[in-house]
Amino acid sequence: MVTQLTPEQAAQWINNHDSVLLGGFIGSVVPEAIERAIGERFASTGQPRDLTLLFAAGQGDGQGRAVNHLAQQGLVERAIGGHWGLVPKLQQLAVDNLIQGYNLPQGIISHLLRDSAAGKPGTISKVGLGTFVDPRIEGGKINTVTKKDWVELIELDGEEWLFYRKLSVDVAILRGTTADENGNITMEDECLIVESLAAAQAAKNNGGKVIVQVKRIVKAGTLDPHRVKIPGIFVDAVVVCDNPAEHMQTFATMMNPEFVGIKDPQQGGEDSVANQPSCLDAKTIIARRAAMELEPNSILNLGIGAPEYIAQVAKQAGVMDHFTLTVEPGAVGGVPQSGLDFGASRLPQAIISQDQMFDFYDGGGVDQAFLGLAQCDQCGDINVSRFGSKIAGCGGFINITQNAKKVYFCGTFTAQGLKVEVNDGRLTILNEGRQKKLINQVEQITFSAEQAIRRGTQVMYITERAVFRLTQNGLELVEVAPGIDLQRDIIQQMEFAPLVSPSLTMMDSGIFDQQFQLTLRKNE
Repeated sequence: MVTQLTPEQAAQWINNHDSVLLGGFIGSVVPEAIERAIGERFASTGQPRDLTLLFAAGQGDGQGRAVNHLAQQGLVERAIGGHWGLVPKLQQLAVDNLIQGYNLPQGIISHLLRDSAAGKPGTISKVGLGTFVDPRIEGGKINTVTKKDWVELIELDGEEWLFYRKLSVDVAILRGTTADENGNITMEDECLIVESLAAAQAAKNNGGKVIVQVKRIVKAGTLDPHRVKIPGIFVDAVVVCDNPAEHMQTFATMMNPEFVGIKDPQQGGEDSVANQPSCLDAKTIIARRAAMELEPNSILNLGIGAPEYIAQVAKQAGVMDHFTLTVEPGAVGGVPQSGLDFGASRLPQAIISQDQMFDFYDGGGVDQAFLGLAQCDQCGDINVSRFGSKIAGCGGFINITQNAKKVYFCGTFTAQGLKVEVNDGRLTILNEGRQKKLINQVEQITFSAEQAIRRGTQVMYITERAVFRLTQNGLELVEVAPGIDLQRDIIQQMEFAPLVSPSLTMMDSGIFDQQFQLTLRKNE
């Protein structure tokens, strides 16, 4: 019989100096009740102290939930995470040099858990070469008190690789839906599986403990073995969460059956992305131009921000069934959601584990990836991970952009106050953004243009007023929006002069028409 604990009792299982793996993706599959109890225990007793926190994906709401409960000085000694943007207090501890901190690619951390469980010394991958994770640049270290090298450059068969050291897990804190009396865990209400099995195995084979938060416990032998995602042999204790607010499907949605593939008539068959009202703002223009690159039968990944609107444009054009959308934590098919629902997909065809999805991504399985554009420099490098003291983190960005067959960076030309208007098919900049995004050198390299050129990856940079492509000599301007002045609206709003294509053309006029008609490209 598996041990049953309250959240407070589970918090007592954490010892000083433990390495604690926290499962979840933003607010999905997050063991909120247990994490809250650990934070409360420390606040009242000063225990446990000096933990190492491990998390593959971003976990939190940018305020007080998930990993934010644990972001207390003295409780944390070190944090190794894939995405830091949703844990501002933990960020601040790292910025102030009060904890050691690493930002490693999300897919690498999920693979490290699996490889650590298998008794391997770590993970060998090309993911991260040429980026801030490369030990020749920053080695994934967030601050100056972080001294230990977690990443090493090695050579195999004459090629450069990165070696990521294993993760030792003392306690894995995970979440499921139903446990039986033997600790077998199913996840029928969870919109994701993430790396739960790999994490449980990593803890168990390290001599550690596995605690799983669930909604209910049922009799042994009543669960369908095909639905068990974490076998009971890996589970030491379960916590039945009796507070629905601490076991939401996502941090935005209490429970939507369509997130687990069950058609719900009450949902009206719609989704949060595709139903946003269409207007000719900058993001819609960007999404329309990006959607013109969509190829039939492609497997896609759409990032957050401007790329989310591509699904809206495709749905309005009635072409969503021509390709398959995927999300890095594991959803295949359906329509990816946005905001605090991000990670979930409405009516997915399948949900696989995060480490499996990154196997597919890292092997080149994504045909087209559309990601955000925060900073871009004259080399074509992209930064989405760090801006001064703000540590967003790379998440799955490096895995995706380094291995997709074709990559499209989508974002506004400037930031902070940009306003545009479309009249008679022409774009007018009503108010220029105060911050330039195309700069001499990015603050941190999240995407390495040099690596993309070596691999022969097709890379485009799509904004509301201009389109660029990556060449061996840097960024080349290939399209300009109608109504845009080349010098005033483009060159003067950049910190460098781009190459200008001899065949510079106007962006398709249909993009700036209310009656936009999308025609899919033919596969090349």
